[in-house]
Amino acid sequence: MGTDDVATGTYPFDTRGIETGADGIRRYTALPVNIVRMLADVVEARGERTAMVELGGGRLTYVQLWQRARRVAGGLRDAGVGTGDRVAVQLPNGVDWVLAFWGAQLAGAVVVPMNTRLAPAEADFILADCGAAHVVRPGEPLPDGEPRELPDPAHADVAALFYTSGTTGRPKGAMTTHENFLSNIESVIRCRDLSRDPQVRHATLISVPLFHVTGCNSQFLTQIALGGTSVLMPRFDATAFLAAIPEHGVTLLTSVPTIYELVLRHPALATTDVSTVRTLSYGGAPIAPELVHRLRTAFPNARLGNGFGLSETSALATFLPHDHAETHADAVGYPTPVNEVRLDRPDPGTGVGELLVRGPNVVAGYWGDPARTAETFVDGWLHTGDLATITDGIVRIVDRAKDMINRGGENVYSVEVENALAEHPDVLEVAVVGVPDPVMGEKVGAVVLPRPGITADELVPALCGFAGERLADFKCPQFVRVIEGPLPRNAGGKVLKSSLREAEGWIAVPRLR
Repeated sequence: MGTDDVATGTYPFDTRGIETGADGIRRYTALPVNIVRMLADVVEARGERTAMVELGGGRLTYVQLWQRARRVAGGLRDAGVGTGDRVAVQLPNGVDWVLAFWGAQLAGAVVVPMNTRLAPAEADFILADCGAAHVVRPGEPLPDGEPRELPDPAHADVAALFYTSGTTGRPKGAMTTHENFLSNIESVIRCRDLSRDPQVRHATLISVPLFHVTGCNSQFLTQIALGGTSVLMPRFDATAFLAAIPEHGVTLLTSVPTIYELVLRHPALATTDVSTVRTLSYGGAPIAPELVHRLRTAFPNARLGNGFGLSETSALATFLPHDHAETHADAVGYPTPVNEVRLDRPDPGTGVGELLVRGPNVVAGYWGDPARTAETFVDGWLHTGDLATITDGIVRIVDRAKDMINRGGENVYSVEVENALAEHPDVLEVAVVGVPDPVMGEKVGAVVLPRPGITADELVPALCGFAGERLADFKCPQFVRVIEGPLPRNAGGKVLKSSLREAEGWIAVPRLR
């Protein structure tokens, strides 16, 4: 955060109860020791409240969550899982995912939330990379055993690994500590101005995957800290989304712009009572100012806000509050109360530089990868790879230095897709770029130079199954353009992707899976 903003009174968030450590990092002073104790305190104080509801499934009070998660922990211990061992969770959103997450925590293990849309080879890489001692899979019973002694980890102990793709195509496990989790929770509460009054009932509708930091850290764990209710969608459906709001008294919505666009287009919105929604947040992808205006109109009782973060910041790094939602719709807002931001090597003319972030929510590095940890985390600062400007304390993301495609909130790295498609024997050259889309924001497009004699009619169908066998469905190109000559390159040999994005002649492919 900027001290000048605090001095002039323009900084919008609560900065009380914060101290700067010897390492220069600002920290909240009243955090719990770990998330296990956080849950235990809530169970003791508000045990009979509903902790979560799975749409179309079961529900749990906090006491039931605690009792069942302790049995999952006992079962993991019986299966040989020890302190610090990794437990991978390959489940969709639902009560079982929650029990697996907390069971791993209560066993003293490190939970590894797995993207359920990964291709088998991608999932196998992560399981091998993290050295999973146990995998919780769909269709298999949760571990079950007698409860054991509870762990009491320290702030610096790793609690989870969130795998995030990289420009090299190799996923990296972001080591999320208990302090990371707890710091993010406190920042979410402050930036979204959520009431801590025990008489206030909170309920959030989780429409994004729990294996993402937004769903897990900013929604699910924040509701746990407040003693609120998490309403879990196993899969997104606009009809179910709208029906859940009045049925469960949803007070908080957090999702990606694509989901909001689909909800606003749904005919049932006009007859749905959304008056309970007091807070509405968005993030994960750029949002059009026109969509912000429509959200304010559709949810008149809600205060809006734009959140920005990465797996490496345990979710929230900056937040644009309601008062700036429309006037600064192109911005991602101010840093959280404990985050500092600055630009690396800003351009003298434009002010654009790489965004760096420092704070107690920045993860401890990448699992088993000291080289990329050293490249990304330098002198306490996270190099985000995002190009940004900072004006009057407000951050604006202007480009993605990592050449990432943002498909409706799902991050797709071009190099990963290019590496997969380049293995096809009929492909000589390939470049992957984002193709603008009014609903998803961007879709994946592949520009391909085939070997001589191969036509577009032959190549495009052949790539369908090929890509689907190697990539998650959201990474598979939905547009292909077959070219007759080499890819355009600059003097240094780098592909000129800007010209590829602007060219025409795309062949639409419904889905390559």
